[in-house]
Amino acid sequence: MSLTAIGAGIAAIGCLGAGVGIGIATGKASDAVARQPEAESKIRNILILGAALAEATAIYALVAAILIIFIIGK
Repeated sequence: MSLTAIGAGIAAIGCLGAGVGIGIATGKASDAVARQPEAESKIRNILILGAALAEATAIYALVAAILIIFIIGK
């Protein structure tokens, strides 16, 4: 196994963090809606914004891993 593969694997760990973060945020949002159903639309909007930002971080990590494989790995 080369150092390029190890570097790409480490860069891809960012995708794992985003998935865990979105899961935790969704759980907290469902708890909040259960406690205050009248605030559902406000909670949903904040959850969607947070999930979009977390997914953007995952995409950056994926792009970094692909660049490491194909650009540095030559």
